[in-house]
Amino acid sequence: MGMGVAAGGGRRRRLGGMNEINVTPLIDVMLVLLVIFMVTAPLLTTGVHVDLPKVKSAPMQTDDSKLLVIVTSDEHVYLGKDEITGAVDDRLKNNARLQTEKELYIQADENVKYGAVLRVMAAARGAGVEKLGMVTDPLVVK
Repeated sequence: MGMGVAAGGGRRRRLGGMNEINVTPLIDVMLVLLVIFMVTAPLLTTGVHVDLPKVKSAPMQTDDSKLLVIVTSDEHVYLGKDEITGAVDDRLKNNARLQTEKELYIQADENVKYGAVLRVMAAARGAGVEKLGMVTDPLVVK
């Protein structure tokens, strides 16, 4: 007595192709590309040389209603006509007019170091300034 075994283990085989696409390898590739772009994107912005344009601008309205901080070429700082070089943070934080208006304009000499202007800007932000402007001389075109 012998029993016959069906060919193929009793399973029927489909003759058509697969109806589903395996997306796992695609997801892996996309994640690797995402990581590569995230790492290289900050590197692309460094080391770019930029020549700032010289533009014509309208002169600023020169009235005494604007609170002005002046930074001289020898890095002395003035609030109006008073020198505040040693205590920029304290003088800006304790200025009643600045605390109510939250607006300040900085006028810096073109030969002053960038860091000196940034220190004044940081002190202004620390004092609660919300609107910070830079005063320049308009370019004279002949």
